[in-house]
Amino acid sequence: MANKTWLITGTSTGFGRSLATLLAQKPDLNLVATARHTDQLDYLDQYDHGQIQKLTLDVTKRDEIDQVVKQVNDRFGSIDVLVNNAGLGYFGTFEESDRDTVQYMFNVNVWGLADMSRAVLPTMRKQRSGAIVNFSSIAGLHSFPTLSFYNGTKYAVEGMSESLAQEVKDLNIKVLLIEPSGFRTDWAGRSSQKTLPATPDYQQFTDSIKQSNAAAHHEAGDPNAAAEIIYDLVTNNYDQLPLRLPLGKFASDMAIDKYTKSLAEFKQLRDLSVSADQPEK
Repeated sequence: MANKTWLITGTSTGFGRSLATLLAQKPDLNLVATARHTDQLDYLDQYDHGQIQKLTLDVTKRDEIDQVVKQVNDRFGSIDVLVNNAGLGYFGTFEESDRDTVQYMFNVNVWGLADMSRAVLPTMRKQRSGAIVNFSSIAGLHSFPTLSFYNGTKYAVEGMSESLAQEVKDLNIKVLLIEPSGFRTDWAGRSSQKTLPATPDYQQFTDSIKQSNAAAHHEAGDPNAAAEIIYDLVTNNYDQLPLRLPLGKFASDMAIDKYTKSLAEFKQLRDLSVSADQPEK
């Protein structure tokens, strides 16, 4: 049996780097590690015995996406797991967020993920197998102040992934949403831009935005542990792969809290909701 091929975006830092480091040491799979600057992937060289491919990729450029998919298929003949990890964060109030910065974040977090997935789907459909692992966030389930547009990107990822999972179910293609809380990556630091409130009405949020920098690399989550969990689920639990996986105690607590409260509210509003329909004849 041919080795499985994993294609990961954004492997220079964070979750992508942890997962790439783990996979690079597995002799029974091929690893395609991508980044905007492949000189940041030198950490993989010590593990390379001919099963690693490092490729330049900016997920906002569809021509680069198409070229990467072609190169992977030409070299390894398959794409068995796509990990859409590349992403950005942004802190700022809804009213004061910078429009261009937010637009670029949507291009990376939403359209980059969508275009990557659409590019690999023909290969996976032909194989009648494959897993698409989309990095969402607990912020894709639970909204937080000063993260409105980041929340928006991750809610979009959640909605698209849930629909895609239903469309490809009969093709033996799986979709897995990863929903981390705070992990020791660069997300809250280097990988997030921040706009401090200028309006007095929003000054209460200034300290929390500033503290996100100080909290970077002190979070509870361990990205290496997350990598092990993802690898094990996709490799050993493919047939029962869950759609959603909150990672970290805070993520799990927030997910349970969100759905518990939402369910209670939906039940409370049940009669009012149903009254909007025309009477059954």
